[in-house]
Order: sequence, then structure tokens, then C-alpha cells
Amino acid sequence: MSESPLQEHKHQQPRLDQLGAYPFERLSKLLKHLTIAENLTPIDAGAGEPRLPLPPFVSVALQENIGGFSNYPMTSGNPDLCGAIAAWLQKRYHLTAIDARSQVLSANGTREALFAVAHALVNPEAHHKPYVIMPNPMYQIYYGAALLAGAEPYFLNGEAHNYFEPDLELVPNKIWENTAFIYVCSPSNPTGWIASQAYYQQLLQLADQYDFYIVADECYSEIYQTEPPIGLLEVCEMSGRNDFSRCLVMNSLSKRSALPGLRSGLIAGDAQLIQRFRKLRSYTGPATPLPLQHIAAAAWRDESHVQAHLATYQASMRRFSEHFPITIPEGSFFLWLHVGDGEAFAQAAYEQQAITLLPGAYLSVTDATGYNPGAAYVRIALLDGPEKSAELASRLQKVTLN
Repeated sequence: MSESPLQEHKHQQPRLDQLGAYPFERLSKLLKHLTIAENLTPIDAGAGEPRLPLPPFVSVALQENIGGFSNYPMTSGNPDLCGAIAAWLQKRYHLTAIDARSQVLSANGTREALFAVAHALVNPEAHHKPYVIMPNPMYQIYYGAALLAGAEPYFLNGEAHNYFEPDLELVPNKIWENTAFIYVCSPSNPTGWIASQAYYQQLLQLADQYDFYIVADECYSEIYQTEPPIGLLEVCEMSGRNDFSRCLVMNSLSKRSALPGLRSGLIAGDAQLIQRFRKLRSYTGPATPLPLQHIAAAAWRDESHVQAHLATYQASMRRFSEHFPITIPEGSFFLWLHVGDGEAFAQAAYEQQAITLLPGAYLSVTDATGYNPGAAYVRIALLDGPEKSAELASRLQKVTLN
């Protein structure tokens, strides 16, 4: 739990200037002047970009609907896509019902949605500057969104002793009282932590008590080791909140269907919040082209490719663990590996074994005391199948720090 290290100066700077370089820009700079090991085939385990074959329905749907590039797409998503999303949510999370017209929006990828939601839910003119609570480490969009929307980011550090769970008990009442909303990422990028039913129920109680919203980033919901993770909307129904009040969820075809270039995802939940979000997005204008919306609808309707991808990711984790001692995370295809010094280890892996990794400090914020909960870690993405995962693990065993 910490305040931003920029807090003393931020009120004197334009908001955009308060943001540092994006993690992959920092990584490029870190590795720029190093000499990569030339006797080995490079392995990119830094970016979380799925590299599995395209499902066969992609080209079919594209050819059948290619004429749609001549039309403006609906920002909120065409009825077929929203209907497919609603049907998937209802089946996946055992929902009694969800209305495709009032409780679902199409997203132009969830990065856009996770960023824009802060502008829909934060009032920067409030008497007390509002907080946006987020995990630390995190998907960096949360931090940028909160800052640029005029809120004060508030961080919940994920620590190994607590299985990287953002501890709600550590938030003081005065913070809850001025919170606009909280980001929850489950399964977590980068730690693989999964929110339990009890965790979501506690958060719902706090939201009612202190009048704030919950935004759940569930982009890795279909990548897990044992049971499908529970979702926020599912817990809402279990708690008798069939209207999903105070809650929005985001999900994406980038990870579920290995289609990051499609730029298609979903926003679902509280109809009043959806209406507000729809108004904002009608002005900002992010819309997935119509042919791609038809591909997306086909993807949400098909589970066979999702199960095939899941089997590959699970096998990749197992093969890695056979060659490198790890605790397999509950969710996602990332490993959050303690190495002592994330930046130094990333440099050594690049020079010695031609492996690209992302230092954990680039996914975390340093607090006013100089502590960064990700500094001792690297994030490793297992994306190239079991055999490559085994090779990656074997090569990482050989990395040494001076």
C-alpha cells in the first residue's frame, strides 16, 4: 500500500507529463546497448502476445462479411456481437440473464475500455480528489487511466507471503470514503492470483458501504490450471444483485482466442454504468470495424479453440516446471519469478541466453520510501508451446548474475 512517488510534484505538472515511458519502451532502452547471444535462437518471453494458430472460423467470417468495411460500425457493437457476448457471459458464469442491449458493450480491445472507464467514473471536480485503487504490480493502463482522469492512484502491493492478493484490509477508511472505483485483475497480470468468491463478496460490501464502483479486468479468465475462475458478475448473482449494481467487467478475445490483433473485447454489468460509458464512448469513437465484429461474434460462440488453447498453456506450464523449480500460478500464462534483481536478470538473460524478459519493476510503482514490489521479479510469458517452454526453462537455469 503506497502513494505515488510523484505526489509532491504532480500538481505542478501536466497530467500526461506525470507518466513515465510504457514498460516495453523501458525494456527496449534497457537492452539497447547489450549484445545478444548470437549462437542461440532468440526467445521472446517478454510480451504477453499469444502466438497460437488462428482458429479456422476467422477467415471464413472475414470473407463472408468483408463488405462491412464500407460501413461505419456501431461504437456499442452490432446486435449480433452483443448477443453473442451476452450468451457467452450467461453460460460461462451461470447467470440467470444478462441483457445484450442495456448491459453489454463491445470494446475496441480492453486496453481502450480499461483506460476510458476512469473518465466515465471519476469526477475530477469533486471536493475531495477521488482515489482509484489498483493492485501493484499491475497492468499499467490502470495507473495511466487514473492519473489522466484526474484521480489519485492508490496502490495495494501484492506480496508473496499473501499469494499476491491485494489486501483490502490495508485500505484506511478515509481512502475508501473518497474512492471512485477499484480495479481488480483476476486472474492477475502479472502474478496469476485469482480472486475468490469471498474476496469479491467483501469488495461488494465495501462498495455499498462507501459508495464506489468495481471494475474487474477478467481478460485471463479462460487461462487457468484447475477450475474456471469465478467472475464478478457471477458473485453478484450469488449475492442477490441481479442488476450487477456498481459493477463492470472487461474481457477480451486477445487472450481467450489468441486474437490480439482483432482488437475486440467486452464491457458488461450495471446498466446505469453501461449507459454512462456508452455516452462517453459515443464521443471518443472507438469502434471495431464491422467485419471484425462478425469474427468476434463467431469467436464468442466457439469453445473448441478455447479449450485447445487452454490445454497448450497448461502443458507449457507443466513442461517449464519440469526443468525449473516454480510454483505454478493459478491463472494466466505468466510466471512472476523472483530473481533478486529483475533488471539485472533481464539483461543477463538477454546477453547469455538470447531470452527477452520483462523486469517486474516496469509493472509496478515505486512508493515514497523507494520500495517497488516488482523490483525483485521478472515476468515470463509462456506462449510458444510446451517444447519451447521446456527449452526456455533449461536456458534460464544457465543464467547467472555477476
